[in-house]
Amino acid sequence: MKRVQLTEEKLKRTNSLTLKLNPREMRALNVYCKRYRVRNRSEFMRRTIMQAIIGRFDTEYPTLWEQGELLFTNEVKQN
Repeated sequence: MKRVQLTEEKLKRTNSLTLKLNPREMRALNVYCKRYRVRNRSEFMRRTIMQAIIGRFDTEYPTLWEQGELLFTNEVKQN
């Protein structure tokens, strides 16, 4: 039970991000959300952004690790 609580605590969203759109971009987002029945825009944008990031990491593998950085940790690999 304690392990589940620790995992849930690590996954808790505590960071905020502000996104600004011009009127044309906002209209496009509104049309998209209405057409495809997107109810939770925050989840939609988070998922879309993370798909783009992870997709880019996948296409650049293995060069992603050449600098010795360990992704998603605070540690730096020593060469």
